[in-house]
Amino acid sequence: MNFSEKTIEENSIYEGKIIKLIKQKVELPNGLESEREIVRHPGGVAILAFKDKETILLVEQFRKPIDKMLIEIPAGKLEKGEDPRDCGIRELEEETGYKAKNFTYLGKFVTAPGFCDEYIYLFKAEDLYNGVKGGDDDEFINLREVNINTVKEMIKSGEIEDSKTIAALMYI
Repeated sequence: MNFSEKTIEENSIYEGKIIKLIKQKVELPNGLESEREIVRHPGGVAILAFKDKETILLVEQFRKPIDKMLIEIPAGKLEKGEDPRDCGIRELEEETGYKAKNFTYLGKFVTAPGFCDEYIYLFKAEDLYNGVKGGDDDEFINLREVNINTVKEMIKSGEIEDSKTIAALMYI
């Protein structure tokens, strides 16, 4: 059976510099109507950056929506019209100070499809060499080098809660 929903009406509720909130009236598969609140997001990239075969780079930063520090793989938002690969190369250097001789696309995943249309494109960075650490004026990041097995234990213990970091490990 086809469970797709037909959009009847769409209204913009809020538009900020990163997200847009819309409200849709939809027709359900059974013919009834319902409403959906959807966050439109430009998408992002995340990078599994390998310092060597056993060590990956993680970043630690404060995330205001949950009011706590998170440990994550390097990642960032796509700019309008930006190629995900170019974004990943840029974000890797900005957040870690490294560039990669080998930068491989691994796949993509949705982050919160119950209310958001964001996709994250995942890349693997290897053969790292020094670049220039940069970043946004409002971004404060600690860089960590962690053994891949330790990362898995950090996930199991709840020390790492970030979904993109947890999902990324399924690709290796």
